[in-house]
Amino acid sequence: MSDDPSVAPTRLLREHPALPVVVLCFGGLVASLTQTLVIPIQSELPQLLHTSGADAAWVVTITLLAGAVAMPTAGRLADLYGKQRVLVISAGLLLVASVVCALSDSLAPMLVGRALQGLAMGFIPVGISLMREITPPHLTGTAIAAMSATLGVGGAIGLPLSAFVAQTWNWHALFWVAAALAALVVASAWFLVPHVADAAPGRFDMLGAVGLAVGLVGFLVGVSKATDWGWGDPRTLGAMGAGLLVLVVWGRYQMRTREPLVDLRTTARLPVLMTNLAAVAIGFGMMAQAIVVPQLLQIPAVTGYGLGQTILAAGLWMAPSGLMMLVFAPVSARLMVLLGAKRTLMIGAAVLGSGYLVGFFLMGSSWELMLACIIASAGVGIGYAAMPTLILDAVPLTEAASAVGVNALMRSVGTTLAAAVMATVLTSSTEVVGGFPFPTESAFKWCFALGALAAFAGVAITAFVPGRRDAVREPDAEVAAANA
Repeated sequence: MSDDPSVAPTRLLREHPALPVVVLCFGGLVASLTQTLVIPIQSELPQLLHTSGADAAWVVTITLLAGAVAMPTAGRLADLYGKQRVLVISAGLLLVASVVCALSDSLAPMLVGRALQGLAMGFIPVGISLMREITPPHLTGTAIAAMSATLGVGGAIGLPLSAFVAQTWNWHALFWVAAALAALVVASAWFLVPHVADAAPGRFDMLGAVGLAVGLVGFLVGVSKATDWGWGDPRTLGAMGAGLLVLVVWGRYQMRTREPLVDLRTTARLPVLMTNLAAVAIGFGMMAQAIVVPQLLQIPAVTGYGLGQTILAAGLWMAPSGLMMLVFAPVSARLMVLLGAKRTLMIGAAVLGSGYLVGFFLMGSSWELMLACIIASAGVGIGYAAMPTLILDAVPLTEAASAVGVNALMRSVGTTLAAAVMATVLTSSTEVVGGFPFPTESAFKWCFALGALAAFAGVAITAFVPGRRDAVREPDAEVAAANA
């Protein structure tokens, strides 16, 4: 038998063309669910890790920061050295990271493990960009849509899953389960995803990667800590300002170097630029419900508007919305064939905004909030699926993974902004019930309104994406053009 790992997958691909798609989507789900893995035990982390509440908050923050840095970096590495290799390495990072976290009893090793889990998020944009190379034409649109949806689905599924595991066993079991899933992803990506010859000549811009990491971390630390420090605090303004300054210098360097980490000239093309701006708005809209609705479900009923659900029950009420993102992936693929990716993205953002409007007017029971989340998540599923198609249509094939990685980064910026803004709104208007402060009902309504505003802003931004005369075409023609 040949030692070439591509032989078996190539044969399997001919016989079962959907198998690599299932593997990649499963890997995306596992990578993204780690983002919400510790949410059910977040309040207990100071005691579990023998640290302060402020330091324990970094267990969540560091994963988001590492994921933001990893997406464009992994994309560039995939363009240079091959996408299947980077997928296996990303899954391997997730395996190692989960084991480190499972063995941790103090803050320092936990932060190392959580940072490595964030770096594994590069799996998703690389997997999206690989879909066009390994799927038959009739499956490409649905495959890209499904893989893109895993960014939201994994996080939504992770909440009830981690709550169940934590309540049934202990918090270490969360990471052992993640390690087992990651091991399965490593094996599947190695044996069942074909290793196509897609590496392009060039060098990796290490200085550009360091500059991007420093700039992003500085800016996003300022944003994510703004609620604790205050938006006008010198630490917040200093971190955000320093991060932006580094990113400006980094941008000038990228424009002058021959082989940049991110080709800013390509990124500045109007279709790519407007799609990335829309990604910030839609990412904001997606994250807002993930923050607001669980709190509203869990606030004691004695407040008059809280629904008094347990953490596990709240996760189960939200689980259907996560699955809805995956259900609407093939719907999005069909809409792209009929209407084009631009109109599909506008429809997705509009449905997302409509979900928030439903939440604004219907927040009196658990099923009403579930309905609002289902509608909003359907919009996310449609919109998230359309964005990478718009990007892939506008960039050279040799820059596909890098460009999709930047788009995923912009979604991450939107989710980070949403987390900070929603937390600020919810803590700025509180009332004391039973000796404990809770956000007021009006604060939740403001959050729903801001989520709707962000989503409809995404509709308006997408309207400025230049139309294409051949935007509405059959999948066969689309894939042939991409592979030409």
